[in-house]
Amino acid sequence: MVADLLIDDAYLYVDRGWEIAGGWIAIKDGRVQAVGAGADRPEARRVISARGRLVTPGLINAHHHMYQNLTRAFAPVTGASLFDWLRGLYPRWAMLTDESVYVSTFVAIAELLMGGCTTSMDHMYVHPRPLLIDAQIRAAREIGFRFYATRGSMTRSVEDGGLPPRSVVQDEDTILADSVRLAETYHDPAPGAMTRLALAPCSLFSVSERIMVESARLAEAHDLRLHTHLAEDHDEDRYCAEIYGCTPVEYFERVGWAGPRSWVAHFIYPSEAEIGRLAHAGVCSAQCPCSNMMIGGGSADAMRLRRLGMRVGLGCDGSASTDHASMWLETRTAMLLGRYRNGPTAMTARDALDLATRGGAACLGWDDEIGHLRPGACADLVIWHLSDVALAGALSDPVEAWLRCGPAQAATTIVHGRVLLEDGYPVAPHLPEILRAHERLARRMQAVPVG
Repeated sequence: MVADLLIDDAYLYVDRGWEIAGGWIAIKDGRVQAVGAGADRPEARRVISARGRLVTPGLINAHHHMYQNLTRAFAPVTGASLFDWLRGLYPRWAMLTDESVYVSTFVAIAELLMGGCTTSMDHMYVHPRPLLIDAQIRAAREIGFRFYATRGSMTRSVEDGGLPPRSVVQDEDTILADSVRLAETYHDPAPGAMTRLALAPCSLFSVSERIMVESARLAEAHDLRLHTHLAEDHDEDRYCAEIYGCTPVEYFERVGWAGPRSWVAHFIYPSEAEIGRLAHAGVCSAQCPCSNMMIGGGSADAMRLRRLGMRVGLGCDGSASTDHASMWLETRTAMLLGRYRNGPTAMTARDALDLATRGGAACLGWDDEIGHLRPGACADLVIWHLSDVALAGALSDPVEAWLRCGPAQAATTIVHGRVLLEDGYPVAPHLPEILRAHERLARRMQAVPVG
């Protein structure tokens, strides 16, 4: 059988424990058809020479807020604590429209492709207007990106003891009805799906107990996953102690979320016993190293979580806290942070790559098809580029060199067997026009007076 596409002459990282020097990978109908080495490569309609470069599975972004690239590096709040940072930006995010969500999602996906990401979720929890997630899905489909939308929500405004203004929160019945609508309209549980949906109340301090409980029930009824922020900040500990009389993790368990449908973002401040309980229940977590270090609020110890039995992925988090959407940079930072915290033998480049691939796939409940390049997997992969200067002297281990040298960038990013990034730049339609619209919308949003 003639393949649609053949990647040849690569150092191929197929999966943990399976690497091929001088390898090839054949793609047919959006799937990995075969991998191998030597002259037995199949015929293909198109051949891309990797010229000895590293080829990996596409990286998987397990936590993001794409709309936040409209307020990147926003100076008035760059030195704030998490809660003060949110208070400073919520009034700007209240200006989100169908156009600004579509444009910011389009730009976010283009940037993710440049950083080697082939599947991303997005935690969209600010809803000043209806149908904003529909705009996100439209952008992802135009590009051809594998997208895991999440129906986020907030119910508690400042008047109700929360952080956001009333303009960005919704009533419970609206949230639950729209959750059902989105699930029935867009969620595709079939193998190889390009669009899936999860339910994702923003945080324990921003939604009512009813939303947490009913979201878990809807997830069970519609076979969806669940996502939220958890154990991210000491202010969250104080809030849960005051309002619920328990820790964030204890409340998470109380409302029926401690099960294999759930994955959480950040998870910085749980006790060891709480980690063990959630790991045993099948909950996964997404570490967001750059964002948490930028805000200065601590960061999860990914390798400790794994030692205690929890599956861990990586996330870029919001583009207004991380200020970038490069999964390569998140992966490198995760490795450096792991070694800084626990010593030079604590974490290798392969450990970090496993977080960014298999770990992210586990968060999304999708590790049968994505996060690896075994035959039958979705054909989502990256040919990486490092300059000859950066690689000079790095002769022994291409995977370690990929993270230790650098910066690396994706030369070619392939999703579902389609080339979406070529020669380091997205092939997305009308990207220049999108960027001009993005600048106009970002200027308008950032012009809102502080305070």
